[in-house]
Amino acid sequence: MNQSARAYERLRTEIIDWDLAPGTHLNEIRISERLGVSRTPLREALHRLHRENLVKVVPGRGAFVSELSLYDIRHLFQLREALETHAARLCARSARRADFVDLEREFTGQYAVLAHGVGPLQLDDYYALTERMDQRIDQVVGNPYLTGAMAPTRDQLRRLRRIARRSPDRVLCSAAEHATVCRAVTEGDENGAAAAMALHINNSLRHILDTTAEGIGAA
Repeated sequence: MNQSARAYERLRTEIIDWDLAPGTHLNEIRISERLGVSRTPLREALHRLHRENLVKVVPGRGAFVSELSLYDIRHLFQLREALETHAARLCARSARRADFVDLEREFTGQYAVLAHGVGPLQLDDYYALTERMDQRIDQVVGNPYLTGAMAPTRDQLRRLRRIARRSPDRVLCSAAEHATVCRAVTEGDENGAAAAMALHINNSLRHILDTTAEGIGAA
């Protein structure tokens, strides 16, 4: 991995995990020293993150970790609903829809675990499962344009998990919603899969809007 790619991956992870919080100034000298890269590849990494809306470049002031306002969140979820409901339809239509049988079983199992308490380890396991579902959707859809469009949206959504982690009830409901999506896909029910995905997305949006004031600044 070259210096630019290494800096991009490291900063992307730190932004998504909130090790670099929204609004943080990304001082090129300090970051290049911390990451052990020169400033030219660092700038390439910052420009790439800027294109993905994870970094905001302010002329004369430098680069900052992008803020997430209520305005941004609503628009992000509108895009998410358009992309992911269609992806769910394509999965239900695919000859590989049976690939979601094990995911439904795992989400059902996660629901049972989370019902007894939501701690850090349970959350890590649950979010690892949602990552596998995203990967499975990408594999079954098999459309690089659609999966490429969903990737930066998912990165922004991962940043919002810091808020979702405050509500065990929401995580529990989310596990049930994911299981429902997988079941509809497995049954080849395109409309049911799209409707279940839309319900999950809108429930997530409602929860985040209700809790945003506690987590991030609102525009």
